[in-house]
Amino acid sequence: MTLIAFGINHKTAPIELREKIAFSPDAIVQALTSLGVRSGTAESVIVSTCNRTEIYAQVEDPNKSLISTWLAEFHAVSELDVDNNSYFYIDQDAAVHIMRVACGLDSLMLGEPQILGQIKQAVTHSKNIGVIKSSFDRLFQYTFSVAKKVRSETEIGANAISVAYASVQLAKHIFSSLENSRVLLIGAGETIELVAKHLSEQNVKSLTVANRTIARAQAVAEPLGASVLTLAQIPQHLKEADIVFSSTASQLPILGKGLVQRALKERRHKPMFLVDLAVPRDVESEVSSLDDAYLYTVDDLQQIVEQNLANRQDAAELAHQMVEEQALQFMRWQQSQTSIDVLKSFRQQSELQKKTLVDKALNQLADGKNSEDVVLELANKLTNSLIHAPTKAIQKAASEQDLEQLSLLKDALALNKLE
Repeated sequence: MTLIAFGINHKTAPIELREKIAFSPDAIVQALTSLGVRSGTAESVIVSTCNRTEIYAQVEDPNKSLISTWLAEFHAVSELDVDNNSYFYIDQDAAVHIMRVACGLDSLMLGEPQILGQIKQAVTHSKNIGVIKSSFDRLFQYTFSVAKKVRSETEIGANAISVAYASVQLAKHIFSSLENSRVLLIGAGETIELVAKHLSEQNVKSLTVANRTIARAQAVAEPLGASVLTLAQIPQHLKEADIVFSSTASQLPILGKGLVQRALKERRHKPMFLVDLAVPRDVESEVSSLDDAYLYTVDDLQQIVEQNLANRQDAAELAHQMVEEQALQFMRWQQSQTSIDVLKSFRQQSELQKKTLVDKALNQLADGKNSEDVVLELANKLTNSLIHAPTKAIQKAASEQDLEQLSLLKDALALNKLE
């Protein structure tokens, strides 16, 4: 059997195609069953996320077109589109790719940890319907092991590489713990939603979302148990905020120097941390001149992100070395299993030959045939049976003047000891 990895991801295909070939959780069982029937996969795993759809399998015929055709037909899309936007790896290259994906080395956001959980879930689906056996399961044991090692022994996930995440990490660095901080989010777009998600992971208890429209603010606030304000209510409540994150599409600043100065006075000059993620700015630059206001803009954060990305790329080089070594170890293990299978087959064949000849000899003895003749015949036939295949191989190597093969056969048959 040959290990293969076939896929389409954010590097090879536009989102329009990735959307069409994504598998919903409800379709995975049907897809795995259909894949085995149509393309001859013995064991398989399907990983499907917003950024990739990949098929890992053990196959007899490592033929890309078989998988490509099946995927196109399953989703009723153009086979040419699938074929032109996909990649295909076999054996060690496939093992390296699978491990790189699990480690976050192939992700849109380098080093992101979510993909490992998604692969684990995909493997569980395959186990539940019986399309993973011991050899294939061992591949994922190796994969999860190296992913854990990469996460613990490199800095691949230690540094923020999104502005939203970096801003929350900066706040955490300044306040140590965010649990008891009162946080005001201004805006309700994608950036603020990401900030809110990261704040929720830090167990922030007091969270308020302010937006031009209350309905949109509520959409962000409700899943987090946060309260809501309109932008017009901010002057009344700004004094309550220890931390402010702002990201709106406003063409004019939302927070001016005077407004922040009044809030600080009402807070009795208790410090306020402000993060302006908007372009154009939501917070007047003059706010940074206030003694108790600590203002960071998207440019400040971008510098942090760029440095962190460089650090992650350094870590990725070390991680890739770990992946290469782990993939090589898996291939060696798989090859050792192949040699065990060959040896097992050889022993079974030899035992069958022995049993057949012994049974015949016992029958001859039962029929009264001379025991010496029976033993001699048994010995001759058993010898001929065991040397038949090696004799053919020696004759073939000799006729083809294959000296290397002759040398190997001599070593295997211990003929050098007779010289």
